[in-house]
Amino acid sequence: MPPRYRYEEIADDLQHRIKAGEFPPGSRLPSRRELIAHYEVTEPVIDRAMQILRIKEITETLPGVGVFVRDDPGA
Repeated sequence: MPPRYRYEEIADDLQHRIKAGEFPPGSRLPSRRELIAHYEVTEPVIDRAMQILRIKEITETLPGVGVFVRDDPGA
């Protein structure tokens, strides 16, 4: 199996946490700054992870407000 990028691991971890109910539908994910500190990575890594979650339709971004779990994540 090819090595995975850190942003893929973070996206998978956040997706698992969402499915486990840690972040229920409609809830706001931690801020970019909090995620950077939690995962000990740079801003572009978090941005790529967030992009994956948006593409999978798990989250939606409200500019200036935050990133939120969709009501029907991944459906």
